Amino acid sequence: MPKSVFLQAEGNTPKNRIWGFLIVHSEYDYSMKDIARYSKVGYTTLKGIWKEFKEKNIVVQTRAVGKAKMYRLNLKNSVVNKFIDYYWAVVESVIEKDLDIKSKSKIHEDGYKSVAQIAVSARHS
Repeated sequence: MPKSVFLQAEGNTPKNRIWGFLIVHSEYDYSMKDIARYSKVGYTTLKGIWKEFKEKNIVVQTRAVGKAKMYRLNLKNSVVNKFIDYYWAVVESVIEKDLDIKSKSKIHEDGYKSVAQIAVSARHS
């Protein structure tokens, strides 16, 4: 599986993989087991990082499903929101650089001007 644009730019570390997963999937809540699986981080590694995330109020528990506690990013935390902005800025800058986008409009060989519909991030969907 290819690494995300963010991981390519900022490093494929467990913490970055967790951040990336939580940001891209911020509309849902997940158990720690699911977060470990989907972000491809070992559960033991996640537990160490999770302690820090909870202490810094980066994640919040939303509910319990049986024994499993469900978590999501704490969007009320200003640091989290700044990191989300940073995450998407990195993604957009890498994509723009890779595609050498000077503007979102392009002149075709036949002289017609069209707007390139480029999805630079899931944030804008």
